[in-house]
Amino acid sequence: MVEMEMARDTQALQGELEQFRKEKEQIKRLVGQIGGAKSNRRDTVFNVVFIGLISVLFVVDVLRHVAHLNVPLPPLFSLELGVLLVSVKIIWMIHKQTKVEHFQFWILNSIEFRLNELGRRLRAIEDSLNRPGGATDV
Repeated sequence: MVEMEMARDTQALQGELEQFRKEKEQIKRLVGQIGGAKSNRRDTVFNVVFIGLISVLFVVDVLRHVAHLNVPLPPLFSLELGVLLVSVKIIWMIHKQTKVEHFQFWILNSIEFRLNELGRRLRAIEDSLNRPGGATDV
């Protein structure tokens, strides 16, 4: 009889362990979708291109004013283009932050659900222990 209980407990623990592994893999996939290795490489490329464009605009504008270089672009065009690039970068950063906040909310919601489930199970166990028959219904 004790061996049967131990076997049942072992099976229950193995089931919980398998459930944990499934959840872990699901979280890995979600993290990959939100911003994994591909996203980091894309972010790096985006940042390098952004810094390069801003630097080129700055150098061209400085050369126009200091070295009196004749650039075929209107004088305020580089300023306007710089403001546009910075605006796009800010919008992009807001978008990335929104994705991170959504993921954090999902994780916290999942944790809250699990805590509530554990709380219900704990109350059921306490109720069964406080009944005059002991823990026979758990």
